Amino acid sequence: MKPKNITDIKFDKCEDSKYINPIRMIFKDNGKRRVWDIIEVHNSVATLLYHKDKDSFIFVKQFRPAVYLKEHKDSTHQECGYTYELCAGLMDKEKSAKQTAKEEILEECGYDVKLDNINEITEFYTAVGFAGSKQVLFYAIIDDSMKVNNGGGIDDENIEIIFIKKQEVRNFIFDKSYPKTSGAMFAVLWFLENVK
Repeated sequence: MKPKNITDIKFDKCEDSKYINPIRMIFKDNGKRRVWDIIEVHNSVATLLYHKDKDSFIFVKQFRPAVYLKEHKDSTHQECGYTYELCAGLMDKEKSAKQTAKEEILEECGYDVKLDNINEITEFYTAVGFAGSKQVLFYAIIDDSMKVNNGGGIDDENIEIIFIKKQEVRNFIFDKSYPKTSGAMFAVLWFLENVK
């Protein structure tokens, strides 16, 4: 299936990138020589946003080329390559995880949230078989007074803001017709269990 609004798709070799660096690690494990290919990538942050005025969680919907690559031949999803995620971003600048989260919330979702209102849940590793990058997971409770712009990302980002009602969010995270990240699923379950 073709993704909406995405055209002229082609694949090519990635010979230089500011986002990834392929490395081959050679080591001995219990005396046996092993070779392992790794992709060195930036760490990241992700934030679960709960909008108390709307009694809803905010997710961002965007096209992910890596998901499209894996899905496009036999996907049953109507919008192949699009995922539902937490507001997130790379830690590719000299800023703290919390400051990075604040900036991503503003850029992607349009809410100006004070640093004190951004709370860490935990951190974990992603793609441990080939990348091993760390993600710091946050949550923030927001309201209409914090809205300062429409969000949607910066430069050429094309991010859609999705509101899911709190009473519907458990069904949403387990509905396979909405491709989503494991961090988003974990964060929602954590929030429902721990934030009253």
